Amino acid sequence: MKHPQYGKGTIVNVDGTILTIHFPNRGNIDISRRTEGLEFSEPVVEIEQEEEELTMSKLERTLRNILESSNGVSEVVPMGDKWIGGTILLQPADTSLKPKEVPIETFFHKIVMVRDRVRVMEQQINANSKLDDAEKVDLQQYITRIYGSLTTFNVLFKDSSDYFVGEKKSS
Repeated sequence: MKHPQYGKGTIVNVDGTILTIHFPNRGNIDISRRTEGLEFSEPVVEIEQEEEELTMSKLERTLRNILESSNGVSEVVPMGDKWIGGTILLQPADTSLKPKEVPIETFFHKIVMVRDRVRVMEQQINANSKLDDAEKVDLQQYITRIYGSLTTFNVLFKDSSDYFVGEKKSS
């Protein structure tokens, strides 16, 4: 849905005529369904709580959909155990300058955010109706090269299924 002042948002709760809408830059805001200028991409339906049993997997799936639609982080990615509590030290060649020390967890979180944003960009390119197939393939090749440039950071991931994968060399 789109609000005239706050922009695009995702409805996270409906209570009568009050909608709780999550806006990426503002958080959750309660707004009347009758607010002038609201645009809905699909009808707002209030679901009776008794209709369906809430299970953990349904809750996780719903939360994942909300995060993906609001361009949030889409999954929790574990860092390799040997890196937990570590730091990255950036030492300038000029020894009179102070080095920069960064917790590895902070650096890892930023790498995962970059990966998730590249994935969102990839999805938006593939879903874009204004691009023809040749343009999508061309842009996809750039994304593959971006992943390839980021493979250096695979050493930080706990699971190889989370690795960046670039272009495969043919043998």
